[in-house]
Amino acid sequence: MDELLRFLLTESPVPEPLGSVEDWWTRHLRLSSRFSLPVDVAFAGGFAADRLGYAFASGYHSALRSLFPSLAREHRYALCVTEAEGGHPAAMNTRLTGSGEGSLRLEGSKAFVTLGTAADELLVVASEGEDAQGRKRLRLVRIDSHRPGVTLTELPPTPFVPEVPHAELHLHEVTVASGEVLPGDGYERYVKPFRTVEDCHVFAAVLGWLFQVARRSGWPDEVREELLALAVTMRGLAQMDPASPAVHLALAGAIDLCRRRVDGLEPLWAQVDAPTRERWERDRMLLNVAGKVRAKRREVARQKLAAPS
Repeated sequence: MDELLRFLLTESPVPEPLGSVEDWWTRHLRLSSRFSLPVDVAFAGGFAADRLGYAFASGYHSALRSLFPSLAREHRYALCVTEAEGGHPAAMNTRLTGSGEGSLRLEGSKAFVTLGTAADELLVVASEGEDAQGRKRLRLVRIDSHRPGVTLTELPPTPFVPEVPHAELHLHEVTVASGEVLPGDGYERYVKPFRTVEDCHVFAAVLGWLFQVARRSGWPDEVREELLALAVTMRGLAQMDPASPAVHLALAGAIDLCRRRVDGLEPLWAQVDAPTRERWERDRMLLNVAGKVRAKRREVARQKLAAPS
């Protein structure tokens, strides 16, 4: 923790201009060799970003490496979940077929893959059939993004953080080795906890970026110290069990505190240089993404903790 705090407090708050995803990745990779914990890389990547979009990219990549510790830091990854009908288990129509070593195939499409065109490897949720209750049995498959049968098509830029690319993914008779199918249920073990892990790491990156802006723009000491306190809180949550209802409630409270702090910054943006301020106005909607999912997670956690043991 001390190393991260020293970095945030003493590193130059003037970021290198980042003109592309490749520029972001070069900077992120350099920082990932400096910090061992993915959440610390998220903070540092956010601090080093010249805009919120690249801070988000560092948070997203760090979240994946937190959930999947075996992922090499030198590679870029994308989690491929959302299909035409959404991201819930019943919407998963991408299929993993075959049996036996070397005879598996992936077939299907994903509608929205964050950082898809920039990824070296893809983590794809696919159905291998239904259980006795008619529910889809989902698995997570790790494949090279350049494998034959894999097609990634870049989507138009989003209205906010347009620097972060998104893609459609099409899979046609993609060969999969049995060792590339991760153990356990693809949804319960990976997709569901990732929502919590991603929130922790993306908000960590956002806090890192805001702290850099605060230092660079001469915001009051009290504001900087509150941002640091929020950073310490988010860092702790990022290292807890992402399936725990208690963690879900604590994270909900921490996100509420972050939002209130962000709202309280409004008068201070007049001190910030125009390009940064204008991009913030465009990109701040990022903080509202998945609001319904967060509200549902909080409500379910309350119900679980209120139920008699």
